Amino acid sequence: MTEPLPPLTALRTFEAAARHESFAQAAEELHVTPAAVSHQVKALEAFVGVELFRRQARGLTITEAGQAAQPLLREGLERFQEGVMRMRTAVKPRHLTISANTSFATMWLISRLDGFRNRHPEVDILLDVSDSIADLFGLEADIAIRYGGGAYAGLHSERIVGLREYPVCSPTLLEGENPLLTPDDLRHHTLLHGMWFDESDVWPTWNVWLKAAGVDGVDAGKGPRFTHSAIAMKAAIDGLGVALCSDFLIGDDVAAGRLVCPFELGIGAPDSFAYYLVAPPGRLDDPRIAAFRSWLLDETAMYRQ
Repeated sequence: MTEPLPPLTALRTFEAAARHESFAQAAEELHVTPAAVSHQVKALEAFVGVELFRRQARGLTITEAGQAAQPLLREGLERFQEGVMRMRTAVKPRHLTISANTSFATMWLISRLDGFRNRHPEVDILLDVSDSIADLFGLEADIAIRYGGGAYAGLHSERIVGLREYPVCSPTLLEGENPLLTPDDLRHHTLLHGMWFDESDVWPTWNVWLKAAGVDGVDAGKGPRFTHSAIAMKAAIDGLGVALCSDFLIGDDVAAGRLVCPFELGIGAPDSFAYYLVAPPGRLDDPRIAAFRSWLLDETAMYRQ
C-alpha cells in the first residue's frame, strides 16, 4: 500500500528553510511570515515523526534526517515544476494570465494595457488582481508582478523599478486656513497611512519620513490606515489628508493635477525591494510572455535610468 504524502506546501516550506537554514529567509522567499514557516515545519515533523531542525539560541540547525531528505525533495520539487510546465504548454491557452497586486494593477498597469493590446492584438490578457501570491508552479498565472526582494526559488525574476515614497495631497491642501507649505505644516493635517507588511525603522512610513525631514511634534502614528496604496491615494485625492505614495504609482495623478507633491524629500524601501517581473524560467520563450516582458520593460525604462 502506497504511503500517504504530506502536503506539498509543507514540503516546499521545509526545503526552503533547510536550504537557507533560516525560517526568516525562507519566509521572505515564500512571502509568508516566519511563524507560518515554523507551523508548516512542525506539521511536517509531526507527519514523519522525526525532528528536522534543532531550534537553538544561536540559530537553526538542520538534523541528519533533514539533511538526508533536503536534496531529494529539491529534486522532486523541480520535477513537479517540470511536469506542470509540460501540462501547461501541451495546449496553448487563449489568455495570458498576469498576476499583479492591487496597487500596481489599479494605479499603473490598467491604464496602459491599451498600449500592449495595440502592439500585440493577438494576445488576450486575463489580469488577476490580488494581493495573494499566485502559484506560478501551478496553474494560477503565467507571469506575475511581485513587490519584494527578488529572490523567488526556481523562478526567473527581473527588477522592473524601485520605489521612493513622497508625501502627496490634493492641491486644495496648499491653500486655506492652514496651507501645506513646509513639512512643519503637517501638524495641521491628517496623515494617511498605507499598511506596510513590515513597519521597521527602515521602511518608508510616516515616522521614517518625518525623521528624515527633521520634523518634531507631529504624531506619526495618528490617522486612518489603508491596506492598499490605491485607497490611500484616493483618500488624498479627495482631500482627506496627506499620504505617502510612490512616485512610480502616482505619476498619472500628479500629471493630471489630482495630486501634488508639496515637498521634494522622498524615502525608499531597502535597496533590494522593488517590483519584479516573475516567471517560470522554462516559459520565458513563450511568445505571449516574451511579448509582455518586452512591452513592460519598455514602459518602465524611464524609471530605471
